Amino acid sequence: MNGKELKVKDDLPACRLAILPKLRMRSGSLFTVFCFLLGLSGCGYSLHKTASLPFQSVDVVRIENKTVEPKLQDRLYKALTEEFLKEGISVSPHAGYKLSCTIYQFELKLLAEKSNVATDYEVIIKGNFVLTDPSGKKKEFKDIGAPFIVTFAGAGPLDELLASKEVASDRAIRDMATEIVGVLIYR
Repeated sequence: MNGKELKVKDDLPACRLAILPKLRMRSGSLFTVFCFLLGLSGCGYSLHKTASLPFQSVDVVRIENKTVEPKLQDRLYKALTEEFLKEGISVSPHAGYKLSCTIYQFELKLLAEKSNVATDYEVIIKGNFVLTDPSGKKKEFKDIGAPFIVTFAGAGPLDELLASKEVASDRAIRDMATEIVGVLIYR
């Protein structure tokens, strides 16, 4: 060094070296925001305002349970209400849009057994939905069910098996509610 110029690491002047951390921080922040926006736009998620929804409120008028499983209609009503509220749609008896449903299938399917004892089950639930708009026009959605396979294990005492069945059937009902609300909003 000849004393006239202060040089630091890799022949960069000291003033430039002081700016580098600020540039790195800004470019890191911009990169993070860019990745976030790219991720939102590329993975199927979309942001929607309440005004862009197909309707602001809905009335769940009737859920008919044609299966032998008790109380499915009550559990589906609760799951539908929660799912509509998550999406910004109120559930009101005075709404112009009316939703009705008939649950026609609830089945426990044996998946595995060990020593002649059933150990794994699948819960299958299906229903038909009808959305009636304020003018009376009906739109049918058939064979809506849980889009994912809902399973549970149960080889223990009967009370544990029944508790596992309730948890799994609740999950299947929530999945069914999520599916129909998604179909109503995005199609």
